[in-house]
Amino acid sequence: MLVENWMNPNVIAVDVGASMLEASKILKERGIRHLPVLKQGKLVGIITDRDLKRASPSDATSLEAHEILYIIANIKVGEIMTKNPATVPFNYTVEEAAEILLEKKISGMPVVDKAGNVVGTITQTDIFKVLIALTGVGKRGIQFSFMLEDRPGSIKEVADIIRKYGGRMTSILSTYEKVPEGYRKAFIRAYEIDRDRLPQLKKELMAAARLLYMIDHKENKREIYVS
Repeated sequence: MLVENWMNPNVIAVDVGASMLEASKILKERGIRHLPVLKQGKLVGIITDRDLKRASPSDATSLEAHEILYIIANIKVGEIMTKNPATVPFNYTVEEAAEILLEKKISGMPVVDKAGNVVGTITQTDIFKVLIALTGVGKRGIQFSFMLEDRPGSIKEVADIIRKYGGRMTSILSTYEKVPEGYRKAFIRAYEIDRDRLPQLKKELMAAARLLYMIDHKENKREIYVS
């Protein structure tokens, strides 16, 4: 899943010579939190709502309203922006973008092409959209979580049982995080399962593997078997 397929391609940027007032107005009107800062079309920084708040006069200031307005209308974006901002190439995967956001402790960043031109932005919200799409939660099916032996075919064994009961897979995910050596967790989401036969399905799954939980998003039922 590449960044270019999930980024926002409608780049809203501001020139390095724009005022704080202009930048603040754009952020508010567009409902965004980040603005790439350009100089002659090239990325030179980024400005956020946090930068603007930090540079604005304190509420405790003794300045008059017109004096405050004068200040924010004359301070240039280039004076308060974050220089050399984190970016992500358009052909990186979404997972790589998420790693950068997490590592840098930021909520969004510009996406650049091979020449370094800004071609979009990607934010935590975009990552959340990917998560929803990847897991297939919108199908409102049933998610099963298993602790499986880390061997070829272990996921297929439980998936085949679910298919036997009419289940159509929307996602199969697995992880080695927080599991004993020699095991992995698997998360299978399926829909169109015959719910009248659900107790029998659950019994068969428990006989075949260690079932951790079963969450029916359509019926809003949650059964946790192992913490």
